[in-house]
Amino acid sequence: MTMNTIATYLADTWGLKELATIHWNQTAPVLYEAAVRHAEVQVAEGGSIVAYTGVFTGRAPKEKFTVEEDTSREYIWWGDVNKGMKEAHFERLLADAQAFLKGKSVYVQDLLAGADPSSELPIRVITQKAWHALFAQNMFIRPSELGRELGVDEPRFTVLHVPDMQANPAIHGTHSGTFVIINFKQRLVLIGGTHYAGEIKKSIFSVMNYILPRQGIMSMHSSANVGEEGDVAVLFGLSGTGKTTLSADPKRQLIGDDEHGWSDQGVFNIEGGCYAKVINLSQEQEPMIYKTTHTFGTVLENVVMDEATRKLDLFDGSITENTRSSYPVTQVPNALYPGKAGHPKHIIMLTCDAFGVLPPIAKLTTEQAMYHFMSGYTAKVAGTEKGVTEPTATFSTCFGAPFMALHPSVYADLLGKKINEHGVSCWLLNTGWSGGAYGVGKRMKISHTRAMLNAALDGFLDNTPMQVDPIFGLQVPVKCPGVPTDVLDPSSTWEDKALYKEKATQLAHAFHENFKKYAEGTSEAIRNAGPVAGRE
Repeated sequence: MTMNTIATYLADTWGLKELATIHWNQTAPVLYEAAVRHAEVQVAEGGSIVAYTGVFTGRAPKEKFTVEEDTSREYIWWGDVNKGMKEAHFERLLADAQAFLKGKSVYVQDLLAGADPSSELPIRVITQKAWHALFAQNMFIRPSELGRELGVDEPRFTVLHVPDMQANPAIHGTHSGTFVIINFKQRLVLIGGTHYAGEIKKSIFSVMNYILPRQGIMSMHSSANVGEEGDVAVLFGLSGTGKTTLSADPKRQLIGDDEHGWSDQGVFNIEGGCYAKVINLSQEQEPMIYKTTHTFGTVLENVVMDEATRKLDLFDGSITENTRSSYPVTQVPNALYPGKAGHPKHIIMLTCDAFGVLPPIAKLTTEQAMYHFMSGYTAKVAGTEKGVTEPTATFSTCFGAPFMALHPSVYADLLGKKINEHGVSCWLLNTGWSGGAYGVGKRMKISHTRAMLNAALDGFLDNTPMQVDPIFGLQVPVKCPGVPTDVLDPSSTWEDKALYKEKATQLAHAFHENFKKYAEGTSEAIRNAGPVAGRE
């Protein structure tokens, strides 16, 4: 294939004409040089590059839309997550994006989403910036590393990324100048008005959450790894709950850290890279992830760096608490690439309970697993978001509501079916606070959390006596190697037992209140699998 071929394709298919230069499938070193030459990034000690994303240091969920068109309209879960955009507005915005790129250079990367060849999605990312192209190369599966080259017209979904362009809400139907828009009919994602690279990754995850379940494949916001005996563990969780940290285990092979599918053949990674949150990352506690922050090929977002020495300060959250590291999964020594393995033996549902009242680990029945999957509970803590001054309960359906294109019941039904088919053991693992809420108690020690996770995965907890938590109705082990007995019972870590019961009961009521929106069409067994306290 020649450069003229891709130029003709971009002009004829996407109306991208009169481009200054097309940088097609360039390697990481070439993209590094371009990003530095154009002052997009700075090089840090160790060889990583640091990019600053301006106003947006995280996703912009209010700016995400799905085009209302006849091929997908009846399947989309319309509402606050999937907001509709008229086709006419999209066409105007696309035309203006095409005009905006005239005379400009673009970077094009041809990649794959999904490590299972039977359901893989060839994608093409077209962007203004070299560092965004490198980010995409890091995050998706790289065909060249599989000995493949995608044909010029092979990609089945395209991301057109114009971060420097601002929309006009009056004529484009957007909420602001920022936009993230999925058009399933045209198989196109249009992103602009934000330099936060996570929008590229998560928009394709939203696409896969539409495509895979309609093929009978479970799509999951989770990390996954596999032991020497082929025992696969899937770890569901929202940002900050520990998916990346806990899946990076030197004794187990990493399948992936964030997005997976579960087909009739087993679990597979949707991505080819990791996007780790690195605020307060320490070499002692998380050596494998720490090493990637000082490695060539890594893209760091909004990490504070000394201008003179180029030393990173991973403990400085002055720009944002949401500092990020994007790196190929192959930087993890024991990673599978592309990531594929068998069916899960264990499912772990991670929560970061900032109220300090949930057990640190509990065994779940199938119905409890479906209840907690649909609830998707974690907690925001003071200081991490504007206006949050005390712990706030957060419920995100399927541990990833912002990325779920279909109704939650589609994913929950698939999960329950697969748990029962494969006899999967399910666990709730709390990586949050103990001995009191955030500001009073202390965050669970990573060493304790790892010990509990390992005890679940190696089968120790299967033969350990359990006691039922009287408020949440969960089976809690009475002992675990490497974990003090009192830590396993959250009430015993509080000095004020009455206050513990009050706060735990408040959280139980929050679970019940949140689950009301799923009650219709949900079986009684699942509705009754929630907390005991406050159950109607």
